[in-house]
Amino acid sequence: MDVKVKKKVNLSTTEQLQSLSKEELVEKIQQLEAHNKQLKCIVQKNLTTVKGADGKVSKKRPFDFSKCFKRHILLRFYYLGWDYQGFAAQEDSLDTIEYHVFTALKKVCLIESRETSNYNRCGRTDKGVSAFHQVISLDVRSKFPPKEQLLEENVAAELDYCAMLNRVLPEEIRCLAWMPMVNTSYSARFDCRSRTYRYFFPRGDLNITAMEEAAGHMLGSHDFRNLCKMDVGNGVVNFVRSIEEICIRPSQADTTDDRSYDMMYLQLRGKAFLWHQVRCIMAVLLLVGQGKENPAIVQELLDVEKNPCKPQYSMASDVPLNLYECQFNEKSGEPNEGKTDDESELRPWIYQEDNLWRTISDLQTLWTKHSVKTTMIREMLATLQGVFQENFGVGRSLCNQADSLTQGVRSREYCPLLQRQRCESLENRIEHYSKKRRIEVSAKPIESDTARTDGSVPSTQTACST
Repeated sequence: MDVKVKKKVNLSTTEQLQSLSKEELVEKIQQLEAHNKQLKCIVQKNLTTVKGADGKVSKKRPFDFSKCFKRHILLRFYYLGWDYQGFAAQEDSLDTIEYHVFTALKKVCLIESRETSNYNRCGRTDKGVSAFHQVISLDVRSKFPPKEQLLEENVAAELDYCAMLNRVLPEEIRCLAWMPMVNTSYSARFDCRSRTYRYFFPRGDLNITAMEEAAGHMLGSHDFRNLCKMDVGNGVVNFVRSIEEICIRPSQADTTDDRSYDMMYLQLRGKAFLWHQVRCIMAVLLLVGQGKENPAIVQELLDVEKNPCKPQYSMASDVPLNLYECQFNEKSGEPNEGKTDDESELRPWIYQEDNLWRTISDLQTLWTKHSVKTTMIREMLATLQGVFQENFGVGRSLCNQADSLTQGVRSREYCPLLQRQRCESLENRIEHYSKKRRIEVSAKPIESDTARTDGSVPSTQTACST
């Protein structure tokens, strides 16, 4: 048996290097440079070779994007964000939806890099938040030259973008459809006219009628500084937003007669939302549903002249929140050469039968795993409820299903919102950050920033809009 002994490399000390002559130093540097070059060649060789199924090593040529055509498209995704750190990519985490999407796009050679892809996203979702209708716009590789890309037969024969991506994406993230775009300036962010969020919750013992009354006060345009998390440090100083629709609807009825296990959802539709706005709204509505606050509390919180400082309260959980639908303008805000004013720039979403079939099958698998667990727990609850009533009184039942959706520590005695300690006012925060030179305060009145925003904070901020 041959045994190879690795010779220990002695590193030169400062004293040893100083004792060498000029010629010896030059020779040593040349040796190091030659060794460094050799190592680079070895590393490069390892990066450009792949091992096939037969075990043979073959060279992998870098993809030449200069020889490819590009086309501008919209891509529609769904994702279950419960185990991810939000949608937007972050410097200190690889566990984001956007990181996996771009990793997949580059792996299947649809784009060369994010910087060269003309990329925009419809909305940012926070840690734990899911989406059924997330949309991005970008330039991707195409089989056809630009002048032929919108021909019906070429759209049908184009690369199967969704199938390509779904082969390399995690099972919680799936591409559903793509849309060919006429205008290369069309933006999933700036040309989205409305975003619909749904927040799912169990009925429990909540007073749904009172919650609906409270929600009705938010319809229309209001200053929501007391119903969001203010992010003045990143330049957000206007908190006026418009809610076009807000309602509470049933989602799924329980299989038994116990309506406390029925699932409901709060639906909100608007052009833009503030940071954690939906979760703060839901937190207050839960307090109303539990009878701890009157529906009129919403009017009090929206009256920023009477209540300029937000009372301290915990947000609702992130898990039930879903970016459920996005609607887009027929025409981009940017001009499109060669198109008439009346012609829509949108096209029907392109679905592929095989891809949609596999996606539904994958989602059914996930549903089965979670539904079996839920059913087991539900049966245990039904049995324990029967034992409780038999031993401690018929008719008594526990309906605290919705209580766990409110985060934070619960005090034994409830303190009304308007009697709680208040956060700093908007004016104090603006003054604080202007002194730190984080923001610049203009002498002109601040205009609404809802016209061309997705409700998210600037790109330097890792947190998200909802």
